[in-house]
Amino acid sequence: MEYKILHSDLDKTTIIIRFVVGAVFLSEGIQKFLFPESRGAGRFETIGLPFPEFFGNLVGAIEIICGLFILLGFITRLAAIPLIIIMGVAMASTKTDIYLEKGFWETLHGSRTDWAMLLGSLFLLIKGSGAFALDSLLIKYGKQSHP
Repeated sequence: MEYKILHSDLDKTTIIIRFVVGAVFLSEGIQKFLFPESRGAGRFETIGLPFPEFFGNLVGAIEIICGLFILLGFITRLAAIPLIIIMGVAMASTKTDIYLEKGFWETLHGSRTDWAMLLGSLFLLIKGSGAFALDSLLIKYGKQSHP
């Protein structure tokens, strides 16, 4: 059985990126349910996304699940994909008006966290979970059960 999607170089410093990306997404996902009017459905409605109640809850659930998976180093590459999509949509839907009204530098300033989360997620998609991850245990025990 192939484990390429789980394979990583076991770099110990990757846990820093995993911790930042996972903790921020987990926290943001929880907040979408705790404060739906300002972080979830209400925010989605304000920026003009369709079906704000549905998408607010869906995005919140994805952020919680994928954030937790990334923190644990469990199917890290797969968990990064929906987060990359979420960040792309978030940047396009929230920063376009800032760009049109206030220009490039204000947009860059206002999107610094978005860029950090997008690039952190992209890093994890490319690199994998690193050391101290459930992915490495899955590979180890999977190979033992399939000689």
